[in-house]
Amino acid sequence: MLDFGPVRFYLARHFGFCYGVENAIEISYKALEENPGKNVYLLSQMIHNQEVNRDLQDRGIQFIMDTDGTQFIPWEKIGKDDVVIIPAFGTTLEIMHLLHDKGVELHTYNTTCPFVEKVWNRAEKLGKANFTVIIHGKPKHEETRATFSHSSASGPSVVVRNMEEAVKLAEYIKGTKRKEEFYEEFSWRYSEGFDPERDLSRVGVVNQTTMLASETQAIADYFRSVMISVYGEDELKNHFADTRDTLCYATNDNQDSTYALLDTDADLAIVVGGYNSSNTSHLVELCERKFPTYFINSESEIRSASEIGHFNYTTKEKLISRNFLPDKVPVTIILTSGASCPDTLVDRVMLRLLEFYSNRQSVEKVLSRFGVTA
Repeated sequence: MLDFGPVRFYLARHFGFCYGVENAIEISYKALEENPGKNVYLLSQMIHNQEVNRDLQDRGIQFIMDTDGTQFIPWEKIGKDDVVIIPAFGTTLEIMHLLHDKGVELHTYNTTCPFVEKVWNRAEKLGKANFTVIIHGKPKHEETRATFSHSSASGPSVVVRNMEEAVKLAEYIKGTKRKEEFYEEFSWRYSEGFDPERDLSRVGVVNQTTMLASETQAIADYFRSVMISVYGEDELKNHFADTRDTLCYATNDNQDSTYALLDTDADLAIVVGGYNSSNTSHLVELCERKFPTYFINSESEIRSASEIGHFNYTTKEKLISRNFLPDKVPVTIILTSGASCPDTLVDRVMLRLLEFYSNRQSVEKVLSRFGVTA
């Protein structure tokens, strides 16, 4: 806790950039420095943070498509002399093959996160062992599309968005729904040639690394229990693969730290990050369980001491709330951010909020208690 007197901040023990994001940004800037005069492209947004992506664009990087795969730059405009950066989320095998056929060099500036690759490797092992891969993720998210592409190359694969869809999929394992219904219910989210009667007898669960780890584990535990009910405990290993070690440590740390914040006696929570950031929206979801929570992308959303612009991740709407700071002393604020948010943005949000408290202690004095020089 940082106590400034009239306002106090609880910071999550873990927040902000993870290794994969830091590495991706560093490589992107390196690509610009090493290729003056060349077209430097990013397959899609490097990370889901508007501030970072805007800075990359200002420096000359062009985005080929958006996060949902909508094309900005046609493939025919990209040639072998251009530089293409693969983002931290990775990309599909189809896009890799397309660029390879064009003669584009793909390895120098491939920033795919090692934890995403870990999921791909586990999915490949599952497929080779004749297990079907159930991917817990947002079907249109580029990481899930990439994981689905890699997974489908090794074996049957299907995407579930949440526990509700997991329960629907389990109906086909139990045989309580006809397979014809599967193709409509899970339209475009299953691999070619998928047969629910054949392919759902042996399953393993992997995830989009930015999903709630607790939800992924709950979905895996649910399918485990379904397999026990259908095939019996003694046959479990023949029908269910334990894949819990594919969960991203950084996502887990951020989420676990946010769970810890729920034990505090705060007045409100502010979560900083890109509005299309999956992992940030899950931190918002956790904070909303206990506190009035405001999801903002920068300090500029804090218009005044009485007005804040923020994002509703469920309805995808920008909202304005008034009197968001309670009229009391002290005010206690939870402050955290997603894995795609630079720490400097969190600093700026805190400094903006401090402007509204004239009798606050100085940043230098508060940090000195922790042996830190401002």
